[in-house]
Amino acid sequence: MNVVLFLAKRFAYAGITLLAVFTISFALMRAVPGGPYASEKNLPAAVKRNIEARYHFDKPLYQQYFMHLGNTLRLDFGPSAKLEDYTVNEVIAQGFPVSASLGIFALVFALTLGLTAGVVSAVARHTAWDYSFMAVATLGIAVPNFVLAGLSVILFVFVLNVFPAAGWGTFRQLLLPSLCLGAPFAGYIARLTRTGMLEVLGLDYIRTAYAKGLSDRRVVIRHALRGAILPVVSYLGPATAGILTGSLVLERIFALPGMGSHFLEAATQRDYTLAMGMILVYATLLCTMNLLVDLSYAVIDPRVKIEK
Repeated sequence: MNVVLFLAKRFAYAGITLLAVFTISFALMRAVPGGPYASEKNLPAAVKRNIEARYHFDKPLYQQYFMHLGNTLRLDFGPSAKLEDYTVNEVIAQGFPVSASLGIFALVFALTLGLTAGVVSAVARHTAWDYSFMAVATLGIAVPNFVLAGLSVILFVFVLNVFPAAGWGTFRQLLLPSLCLGAPFAGYIARLTRTGMLEVLGLDYIRTAYAKGLSDRRVVIRHALRGAILPVVSYLGPATAGILTGSLVLERIFALPGMGSHFLEAATQRDYTLAMGMILVYATLLCTMNLLVDLSYAVIDPRVKIEK
């Protein structure tokens, strides 16, 4: 019963959050001078009226708001203001699988490398392994992903000729941008895992496990790691939402037709409907991932109880 009430409460909060995001985004986009067709030169008056009527720009703002909100509640984001013959739903349907594929591979890489480096650093603290892994993690966090992407293209594409330079459709084209996207997240995960492991390794139940004669590997993996990854799980909520919606810069560098590229074009071209659709998709993913993070606490640590 507590789980049902908890979910109902979280869905209500998510609805309020999405409504606030919609309202604020609508107000900010309309407050900026200009519009989707401000750059068009010498549009005939009749053409301009037809365009405004199609997108309801000829109506008062409050009517535009409620019409757009009503369509959004029906999961219809409307036609794109700049991409002719495309609706926002079609653009999202085409771009989201690309960004999601890129993000999933980046997340797997970040988790695998980050957790491994963090555990090894904590178990072998104040050794060469610890210092080396943490130095690499700090470097991964500090170096912008567009710099890492540029260096990777030079090294792995032009010097070693291991990966293709750009494009979409094969695993080899996806691998290099995924590694570049996941590298900073791997650095954060490594540092969070190390901190959590150091805290857990000093607790009484870990010392008891060692006293019972359990091997180091079993104590670390079966007992310590489970309590140490809670900070990592908290970090993964917003991080996963950000990864899945794509990287603006990396999708440009590697010519990937994902959501990041469309989001950038919507912002620069004042495409109100497309920008709103992208914002709401990101906000929905963020709310969903935070909910999954809260639910996973009870699975990872039995001491955590779900409260309504």
